[in-house]
Amino acid sequence: MRIDKYLWCIRLFKTRSIATEACKKGHVKISGNNLKPSKEIFGNEEITIRKNQINYKIKVLDIPPNRVGAKLVDLYRKDETPREEFEKTELLKYSKDYYRKKGSGRPTKKDRRDIDDYYQDN
Repeated sequence: MRIDKYLWCIRLFKTRSIATEACKKGHVKISGNNLKPSKEIFGNEEITIRKNQINYKIKVLDIPPNRVGAKLVDLYRKDETPREEFEKTELLKYSKDYYRKKGSGRPTKKDRRDIDDYYQDN
């Protein structure tokens, strides 16, 4: 089965075209080598997928005949992603919220004046 179709069948990507695009951009690798979307995969291969700033590691257990339901996905793949990958995204989320609250946008005139006053006093 093609790698892009497999990733779509195990519900890692919402559409097959998104899976194809990820392969073309080099986000899907087997043993460090970038793959074309047409690469045939077989059982017992380890795939590394970069999605949402997380490096997922998936082991192919079997090839599904079609797109499978969410409950049956674990029959065809084993997720071996280290927990540290998910912890990195949590840290990234906190670092983004450090300076300004989400949704507050650019500083207002009053914010700007307060910032200028703070720097003039010091």
